[in-house]
Amino acid sequence: MTEQYVLDLHEVDETQLALVGGKGAHLGALSRIQGIRVPGGFCVTTHAFRQIMAQAPSAGDLLDQLSCLNPDDREAIRTLSARMRRTIEGIPIPGDLASAITRALSRVGEHTPCAVRSSATAEDLPTASFAGQQDTYLNVVGPTAILQHISRCWASQFTERAVTYRQRNGIDHRTVDMAVVVQRMVFPYASGILFTADPVTGNRKVAAVDAGFGLGEALVSGLVNPDVFKVRHGEVVAKTIAAKQRAVHALPAGGTQEVEIDARRQEQPALTDAQVVRLVHLGRRIEEHFGRPQDIEWCLVDDDFQIVQSRPITTLFPIPEAAAGQGNRIFVSVGHQQMMTDAMKPLGLSMWKLTAMAPMTEAGGRLFVDATRALSTPTGRAGLLDLVGRGDPLTRDALETVLDRDDFLPLLPDPAPGGPPAGGAPAPIETDPALVSGLIERSQASIAALRRDIAAQTGPALFDFLTEAFQEHKRVLSDPLSHQAIMAGMEATWWLNDKLHEWLGEKNAADTLTLSAPDNVTSEMGLALLDVADVIRPHPEVVAFLQSVEDDDFLDELPKHAGGTTARDAIEGYLDRYGMRCAGEIDITRPRWRESPSTLVPAILDNVRNFEPGAARRRFEQGRQEARKKQQDVLTRLRALPDGESKADETQRMIERVRTFIGYREYPKYDIVSRYFVYKQALLAEAERLVRAEVLPEREDIFYLMFQELHDAVRSHRVDDGLVRQRKETFRTYQALTPSRVLTSEGETVNGAYRRDDVPDGALIGLPVSGGTIEGRARVILDMGQADLEPGDILVTAYTDPSWSPLFVGIAGLVTEVGGLMTHGAVIAREYGLPAVVGVDRATRLIRDGQRIRVHGSDGYVEILP
Repeated sequence: MTEQYVLDLHEVDETQLALVGGKGAHLGALSRIQGIRVPGGFCVTTHAFRQIMAQAPSAGDLLDQLSCLNPDDREAIRTLSARMRRTIEGIPIPGDLASAITRALSRVGEHTPCAVRSSATAEDLPTASFAGQQDTYLNVVGPTAILQHISRCWASQFTERAVTYRQRNGIDHRTVDMAVVVQRMVFPYASGILFTADPVTGNRKVAAVDAGFGLGEALVSGLVNPDVFKVRHGEVVAKTIAAKQRAVHALPAGGTQEVEIDARRQEQPALTDAQVVRLVHLGRRIEEHFGRPQDIEWCLVDDDFQIVQSRPITTLFPIPEAAAGQGNRIFVSVGHQQMMTDAMKPLGLSMWKLTAMAPMTEAGGRLFVDATRALSTPTGRAGLLDLVGRGDPLTRDALETVLDRDDFLPLLPDPAPGGPPAGGAPAPIETDPALVSGLIERSQASIAALRRDIAAQTGPALFDFLTEAFQEHKRVLSDPLSHQAIMAGMEATWWLNDKLHEWLGEKNAADTLTLSAPDNVTSEMGLALLDVADVIRPHPEVVAFLQSVEDDDFLDELPKHAGGTTARDAIEGYLDRYGMRCAGEIDITRPRWRESPSTLVPAILDNVRNFEPGAARRRFEQGRQEARKKQQDVLTRLRALPDGESKADETQRMIERVRTFIGYREYPKYDIVSRYFVYKQALLAEAERLVRAEVLPEREDIFYLMFQELHDAVRSHRVDDGLVRQRKETFRTYQALTPSRVLTSEGETVNGAYRRDDVPDGALIGLPVSGGTIEGRARVILDMGQADLEPGDILVTAYTDPSWSPLFVGIAGLVTEVGGLMTHGAVIAREYGLPAVVGVDRATRLIRDGQRIRVHGSDGYVEILP
């Protein structure tokens, strides 16, 4: 069956990935595209690799050992992978296989210099490029050398970097086979890489070309900096010509060597502009064939481009489907507003879209709002930029960056006024605490009715019920009075900050004036966990048991310990009120505290260790007194100003207004997640029925179905297993992507920048959201369940949603990568009087855990201290 061992490149296409690997499949497909030149050659198929592996008795045991290793155990991976490579390279190539390879080589030319390149079946895929993970050998001459280097390519399946890559990406080593591509060597004047989409910005309309003299190995290895060209619409729009002092050339007898480039040529461009444009034209043809942006390796030989590889660019953030065929569009990230920038599973995406108050579109497992219409007129643009800018200056700057390109989204005239709106503008609501308590009571009654009525619903009837429940969900959230209450608190905050800065030079005065404001369900949640700690602290046996907790059944075990029943009741009471919360709670598929109560144990133990009994009551009262003292101070100083009585009276009214309404800002989210937990419990009960009926292997598989798909599955008792597997793989790749604040229909990701020059050199700039300055130890924590905090620590994390607030009672300051003036972390930081700076780009990477930092909460920057 020697015909299965070797296939000519012209016999191969992208449907034969399992036989010739990703590189071979792509090269075969490239060779079939009209106008694309690919050096001739052949593939040694995966059948050959499997035959070699079958002759290595120890390979199976080594694979078992590799699979059990932690990806971070570099020494063990290095040792075992080296043993695996030695084993493979030590196996003689069987005669029939060697004969098939040498016959194929004779068709290329027995002593023709060749490139011998690995081609794994998990390589150059749309979701995992594996670029650079296995080996390539250039300018290999003669049958003996070719066979030797084919063995090396097989062995490179187990380089340390390839093994680690598979471990980190959850790919079973046994599922990946290795083919080898043998191609006629080309000796280029210049070579490099073409990206058919800008790999930095993601813009699909801009191609990027890296170019250098000689073989591309000089660029790949970092030996020289390349010339860089940017091309848009068939025109070079930017270029940087590097001083290319060295190049890699082929040796006549085989192999390669570094050579110095003549000084007169070093700063000459490796390509002319016309050649760059011609290359990009070829790249667009290749991109069109494969249906997605490509990373293309090219060589220039006698003014003719030859393509030696093309693979998908796997790091690009997807473009929303809503962008297709509608002209230029601008999308704003929902996750950056909701403090949840992680990828969401399909059920989570569809449920949020079904219950959200605005239409949303999905890309890369995240949700976006299409802001194009609002930004298309002068009035709409000014209003949206002002609103966004108050909350997150980076989003505003990102939008302005795109809008400053006059040709991207031209302004249209404002529509002609059609007369005053019916009923006129709503009257401002009174500063009346009874309005807030009434809103909360109505919400609680609606949720109680939901719990009562959903209990009797199963099967398809449940989904009909939920469709109606979503309308009630929206009705409660869209209550005009609720919206007015939220805006009243926010507008009063803005007024106080603006006016007191203008009149008294006070920065962020509202930060202190809102301390311990009433009716804030999120800050109450953090204080309530202090009360739980008060119950547990007197029982050392319970404390010792909690220190050993590793799973979620610990509540059943607690009563076996002295004081355990009381402790369990306290935790259960907390979960009854707050158990629907969790990190990333806008995704219904995330495990709630009620489902995973062990998440709370580290925070409870921190509270037991770091606080005295009664801390919750004292902290709340201390905040209330500080707010009152600040109010008296501000009013006294205002009365000393010209027209001071009038200013003081107006400020007094605004303080009363902000303290009445600012706490309610947190309640609608509590309402949402309370309903979400009810929905989730009902849907998981349906999932259990599907598992019992053998429709699904696991109940959590429903998380990879959209709501309507789950409805169909319940009705038909059928689920596409392939779809679920594909969705799981897609979700895994989405987790590795970083969403930006603004995304365009061209695929460009824009994050914005702070335009400031009033901070010390080296400081990390962010948004000031809670005043004060604090110095302390940085604790970089990405998972609340891994928290281990000491008094005086400063929490540094990617984002905080309400679920993080139990940690806020034990920290001295806050730094986050995402956030705005009125997002949850900022509101609770102000409630607790914590200096806080949010929106600090890459904070969790630039600040090391344990470093001392100084947080300037009033001025919006962080200093890393020596």
